[in-house]
Order: sequence, then structure tokens, then C-alpha cells
Amino acid sequence: MDLRAETREFLTTRRGRITPERANLAAYGGNRRVPGLRREEVAMLAGVSIDYYTRMERGNLAGVSEEVLESLAQALQLDEAERGHLFDLARTANASGAARSRARRAPTAVLRPAVQRILDALGAPAFVRNGRLDVLGTNLLGRALYAPLYDSLSCAPGEPINSARFMFLDPAGAEAFWGAKADRMAHDSVALLRAEAGRNPYDKRLTDLVGELSTRSEDFRRLWASHDVRYHRSGTKVFHHPAVGRLELDYEALVLPADPGLQVNVYTAVPGSPSADGLQLLASWAATTLVPSGAGG
Repeated sequence: MDLRAETREFLTTRRGRITPERANLAAYGGNRRVPGLRREEVAMLAGVSIDYYTRMERGNLAGVSEEVLESLAQALQLDEAERGHLFDLARTANASGAARSRARRAPTAVLRPAVQRILDALGAPAFVRNGRLDVLGTNLLGRALYAPLYDSLSCAPGEPINSARFMFLDPAGAEAFWGAKADRMAHDSVALLRAEAGRNPYDKRLTDLVGELSTRSEDFRRLWASHDVRYHRSGTKVFHHPAVGRLELDYEALVLPADPGLQVNVYTAVPGSPSADGLQLLASWAATTLVPSGAGG
């Protein structure tokens, strides 16, 4: 990742979305050449000089203090994920050469057998993924829930399934699986990858994935250029499963402290709901159709 370019585009796009009215500034100078705030307006709101803000927006965050970053985050009205992304970019800009070398040599996180046993002990669909959106392991219900991803031609032999590849390289399959929420899911997938790029800018496999998707999908290129970021912690998703139909499931993302970069996603249904009945049907379908997949690949 080109850190300066990433920083420049991120700050520029955040500045461009905020109108003077939204920032509680009186609009002045009838012919505004920018859709959002001017640089001098952001500098004023952040309490820094225009030269200092211009330096930051040109991609140089070296030596910028946390206090200035906090002020900038407030001036640009960043949400939690955006604020975290800004701090990730600054941390990388201020990392020593030794720290950057260690980051480049960091081994790829893998699924430990103990974590797989936890997945298998859960009575709900669950899987483990990394920041690149690779699915590294599932339990049987999780494998059943994500059957369309495993069956998709976007799943390369010998590689873990990847929800972003499924979304952008099998758009018909993704639309059938996610239904009316497919566009939202596509946006969120890209925003998750963008946030991961800020946390791990030296992850070559992530860079390769972004390059592949940018080359093969116009929709991905468009969404990647938005520089949106988000976190994936909890919420509700609607699935349109080919075997059991519509499932509305709540999800929780559980971070694995011993395995940096990995998280467990667990899906549950409201007791007594049609989706709870659907999960029981999914379990029966999985027991008769699938064999336990262990590492989920």
C-alpha cells in the first residue's frame, strides 16, 4: 500500500463529504470549487495552521501527535472505524524501520486445533475469518450456511473461500445469496478490506487480493476508490439459502486475542422465529448432505 496516497485520498474524501452547514460554518464565497469543506476550514476546525493541515492531507503524518489526530477526527466528523483508520495510518507513518521489517516478516495466522474444537462445540453456525475475509475454518452448520460460497467458481482450488471474491467475482451468486442487501454487503466487504489495509499495510496477500479484484471487477474498483472503512462486530444479516430459504440471523464477531487478526463469527436466530426453524432444517440438510469439513476448506 502506498501510505502517502492512502492518507491523501482518505483525508480528501472525508473532507469532501462535509458541507459548511454540516460543520456549522457559514458558507461564504458564493462560488465554492470543492463539494465539501475547504482545507482552511478543516484547519480552523482542527485548531492547526493551514500549512500543517495541507502537509497532512498530502500524505505526511510523520510526527503528528495523538491530540492533533483527535482534533482532526472531530473536525472531519469521523466515525469510530474512520478514526481508527486514521490512527492506523499515523502509526504506520511513525513506525521505525525495524517495526516495518517485523511487520513484513510476520507469519500468516492459521487456525489452531483448539479453536476448531470450539467451533465444533457450538450449536450455531460459526466460522473463523482473517482480515482479508478468508474463511479459515467452520463448524458443520457454518459450512452449510456458506454452501453457496463453497460451491461458487470464485473459490479457487487449494485456497480458502473468500467472501470478497465471492461478492465480486460471482455477482449472480452473491445477489441470489444476499438478495436485496447485496449492494450493502458489497460496500461493507470493501470497507472491511480497506480498514484491514490500514492495519496491515505490508500484507502482500491482501495487496494481491485487492489487485486481483481491482483488475477483474469494475464494481470493486468503484467502491475501493470511496476509501470507506468499517468494523464488523455485530448486527443482523439476511441469507437466501438455496436449501432452506430465507434466514434472518443475528451475528456476533468474537476476537481471538491469541491469534491476532482472526475472529469468530457466530450466527443465531431469535428463538421461536421462522429463522430458528430454518436453522433446524439447515442442520438436518447438513447432516444428510455434507460431511464434517474440519478446517472448513
